[in-house]
Amino acid sequence: MTSTVGLPTTIYDTAALERVLDAMAVALMPKLHGAAGVTLVGVRRRGAPLSDGLLVRLQKLLPGADITRLDLLIKRYADDLTLLHPETRLTEQPEHADIDLTGRTIVVVDDVLYQGFSLNKAVQYLLAKGGRQILTAVLVDRVCATLPIHADVTGLKLQVAPGDIVECHVPPFEPTFQIVLVQP
Repeated sequence: MTSTVGLPTTIYDTAALERVLDAMAVALMPKLHGAAGVTLVGVRRRGAPLSDGLLVRLQKLLPGADITRLDLLIKRYADDLTLLHPETRLTEQPEHADIDLTGRTIVVVDDVLYQGFSLNKAVQYLLAKGGRQILTAVLVDRVCATLPIHADVTGLKLQVAPGDIVECHVPPFEPTFQIVLVQP
């Protein structure tokens, strides 16, 4: 992620974020215990590697559980929160066209819950694919969603000034796993 113009401050480093992911997996565990099947859905870009990290942790916490992974491409904002599309866009991948999630518990994973448009689009799409229960997990909740969307599991809640930008740097897209606050 290329930082936008402003004063960047690293507010969470790799070690702290690894502990946050550990805590998120522990918080998800009771919600998934006894589920017939679980599908972790990463919202690309950064929700995908975060979902991978949660998968590794959940496989240790819930040995033998039926946990699968897939990713959704949803786009509304650029990394600097510049509006790219007036409406949130979900691009269905060809391999997902006939996917059947009937009876599965789905966990949608994203990096930042900002206004709620991406999670809303993902939930609508996944409901149409037959998910039994849909949960949401975000690394950072900015606590300013404009839609009636919330995260069932939140790593961090950051209430920052409206003009500030919360940048989640997540490998492989950035070299270092960290959260940077950019103040214009």
